[in-house]
Amino acid sequence: MDFSETRQKMEKVLQMLGDDLRTLRAGAANPVMIEKIQVEAYETRMSLIELATISSPDPNTLLVTPFDPSIIKNIAAAIAEHKELGLFPSVEGNVIRLRVPPLSEERRLELVKLLGQKLEAARIMIRQIRGEKLREIRAAAVEKQITEDEEFRATQELQKITDEYNQKIEEAGKAKEQELLTI
Repeated sequence: MDFSETRQKMEKVLQMLGDDLRTLRAGAANPVMIEKIQVEAYETRMSLIELATISSPDPNTLLVTPFDPSIIKNIAAAIAEHKELGLFPSVEGNVIRLRVPPLSEERRLELVKLLGQKLEAARIMIRQIRGEKLREIRAAAVEKQITEDEEFRATQELQKITDEYNQKIEEAGKAKEQELLTI
């Protein structure tokens, strides 16, 4: 049995989780926090990174400079809609300044809870990928394409791969939780 496709799918889940975890703010201002925010512009929705440059001049500030100043209000509104970020845009000429407030203990705990939800979603996706491959293995056994022993070994190998990726998810979660709880 070939598990390369299964590994690729599980690797994509890990990449997606990593991207998702980078959006969880751990204290310092980071442009990644807001770059995927969808903004209504030019009669469509586009991510903020496509419409503006985002910089962090200091650990407590983000500056958003739109490529087209005419959409600055749309960008500010889109950022303000994302209340979970706790950012309040202030339009100053052709830039939007975002003060990143220090995280309160309550907010840190909310973020840890959100982290748990993101980790569980990743584990569910891994289980779904495992389920697909397991059905494929069992179907091959039913159709006598593989023997019972081969089915057993393939099932064990699949579980080993699944455990490996669940461990990686766990490690990413522990690292991010440590980052969130560090003051």
